[in-house]
Amino acid sequence: MIDIVNVTKHYGSIQALRDVSFHAPRGSILGLLGQNGAGKTTLLNIITGYLAPSSGHVLLGGYDPLMQPAMAKRHLGYLPEHPPLYDEMTVCEYLSFVAELRGVKKHAISAHVSEIMELTGLLDMRSRLLSNLSKGYRQRAGIAQTLCGDPDVLVLDEPTVGLDPKQITEIRNLIKTLSKDRTIIFSSHILSEIQQLCNHVVILHNGSVKLDVPMSDVYDSREMTLLCTLGTAQTQIAQKLRELEGIRRVTPQSSARPNESAYTLTFYDEPDPERKLFALLSGLDIPILHLSRCEDTLEQVFLRVVSE
Repeated sequence: MIDIVNVTKHYGSIQALRDVSFHAPRGSILGLLGQNGAGKTTLLNIITGYLAPSSGHVLLGGYDPLMQPAMAKRHLGYLPEHPPLYDEMTVCEYLSFVAELRGVKKHAISAHVSEIMELTGLLDMRSRLLSNLSKGYRQRAGIAQTLCGDPDVLVLDEPTVGLDPKQITEIRNLIKTLSKDRTIIFSSHILSEIQQLCNHVVILHNGSVKLDVPMSDVYDSREMTLLCTLGTAQTQIAQKLRELEGIRRVTPQSSARPNESAYTLTFYDEPDPERKLFALLSGLDIPILHLSRCEDTLEQVFLRVVSE
């Protein structure tokens, strides 16, 4: 439903995006990640038709937002980081107004808005002024306006920023419900949220796509990370650890006691790293005080991708 094809964007001499391409099919939640300045906002503005790319193109449901804006935007619902709410309106008035703008026929607006309010948990707030809503309900109202006109592509920019844990869970469950028959691009700095919610991830860095994979492929099954605490404060042990077969990275960690040292050890394509570590340390007469395997997190993958 969303196709980004070789999109490049220049601001004068600054290149904000470089040949960005990816595809998001119907029913997917695509997490868009990147550091500040990576090009996420520029890309979202191009997807929504607010900016024109310097080269390349975007297709929403097969339509280009620049060449066929009316057709493309029928497919699109957009929630910017700050929801575009009119505080002097009630929830019902606001959604009815947006539905009319989105081309819903007048006789169908009331039923359409009621359905959206029920889906987003806003029925009890239908007569309340938007200015009197809590942060969580304002986010719900923002998501509700994206659904007016029943678009099949949703672009959500930081939809849970500033919410408490209960509200985040509620919004997350709502997004999962909405994804059943829609395509969603979800931009967030909260990596754990992307990890839990999305089934595909794209990482931008310096305007280029550095990773574009299903979430199930983010973690390399051939890579193994161990966390160990050793009964020695010798700094020379790090060099010995780097000589282990299959070792890829040795990262010192802070230790609570002066006569101990801690390390994160990353092995690649090594089926039994604990045995090799134990053999090395036994020969050096260094006790292992703690040893455990660490599951790779999206945060670790993200930091590794942008550092490379």
